[in-house]
Amino acid sequence: MPRPSRHAPDTLSRAPHWSDQAACRETDDRSIFFPEDSPRGLVLLVTREAKAVCARCPVIEACLQAALERPEPNGVWGGLDKDERRALRRRQQRRRRRRNRTQGGGDGTAARAGTG
Repeated sequence: MPRPSRHAPDTLSRAPHWSDQAACRETDDRSIFFPEDSPRGLVLLVTREAKAVCARCPVIEACLQAALERPEPNGVWGGLDKDERRALRRRQQRRRRRRNRTQGGGDGTAARAGTG
């Protein structure tokens, strides 16, 4: 975190972040969270191992939300691999579009209401 001013001491602690509590921080081999870098035959095994760490993580929801907001292109984040996150994003977008159509009077009433 940058200092608030050039006169502030360098010893200011940064604000707590959800990632401080992440289970993956305690993992010796963090490369398991990026199975794309693994040999082809090991990708599923490595992914399963990463998801097992995520399953016991106290901040799994915050991690997934952060990965969806970026959007994070690779790795296992929030217990989901890149393909699962892509599918989740698509489902969320479809729900939003449907909700917008129904809130907007999908039968055209909202469009007519604005005309005078």
